[in-house]
Amino acid sequence: MEDFANQTLHLIWDLVRRLGSDAEKPTLDAMALVMIAVGLVTYVALQLLPAPYGRYSSPSYGLLVPARIAWVVQECPAFFVPLYVWLYMDNGAPALANKILAGLFMLHYFQRTFFYSFLIRGGKPTPLAPFLMAFVFCTYNGYMQARSILKFRGPIPDVADPVFLLGVALFVVGLLINIQSDHILRNLRSDGSKAYKIPYGGMFDYITAANFFGEIVEWWGFALAAWQLQGFAFAIFTMANLVPRGLSHHAWYLNKFRGEYPVDRYAVLPPLV
Repeated sequence: MEDFANQTLHLIWDLVRRLGSDAEKPTLDAMALVMIAVGLVTYVALQLLPAPYGRYSSPSYGLLVPARIAWVVQECPAFFVPLYVWLYMDNGAPALANKILAGLFMLHYFQRTFFYSFLIRGGKPTPLAPFLMAFVFCTYNGYMQARSILKFRGPIPDVADPVFLLGVALFVVGLLINIQSDHILRNLRSDGSKAYKIPYGGMFDYITAANFFGEIVEWWGFALAAWQLQGFAFAIFTMANLVPRGLSHHAWYLNKFRGEYPVDRYAVLPPLV
């Protein structure tokens, strides 16, 4: 296990060392492949142990970071790193479609950092270990997506291409589902209660983890519009991370609200689960 960790750190350092060099394009491709591999490991790990945050939070994973601070700090690199790439790195002359894609990516994380984080009501603290992993991931992914889109993405599909338009439409629909679902979850505790309740409305009438479903739709739309390895790697990672968590949520609701919870709801990804 220690050898595997050392090899992984060595690989990551080697990738970082090449950023901005002539070898950057294959390095970005390698980063995408690493993300896919980590996603597969994450999927298997989450079959055995729920993600240790929120209702599954535990101090055994390290010091507990207050929810709002954790969300702001861990999400902000995925906004500020692309912003830096856009403003201060040599990206050539990105096409309009490339700028739109980078803007959509940053829009998601602007919302997560500066709106979602401060609207949290009664969120449970996040253990240090998953907090740090999320921070590293957002930094890593923020650079990989922004650089691959602004510097290396080709002109096809462009803004008039049906594939690009479909991808952007899916991204917007997923983003709206995600925002609406978060709003519904927050309002479950608008009376000051700390007790868990069954969410209704929006996609929650059909899906237990409607917020996860929205995010999955978002990033598959983004991948479709970008049509490059890095976007698809993030979409795969998102599914690998959120589907098991959605299944855990579904099982938790069925157990906690036995006899009350709507049994006809899908867990996270209709019509599959």
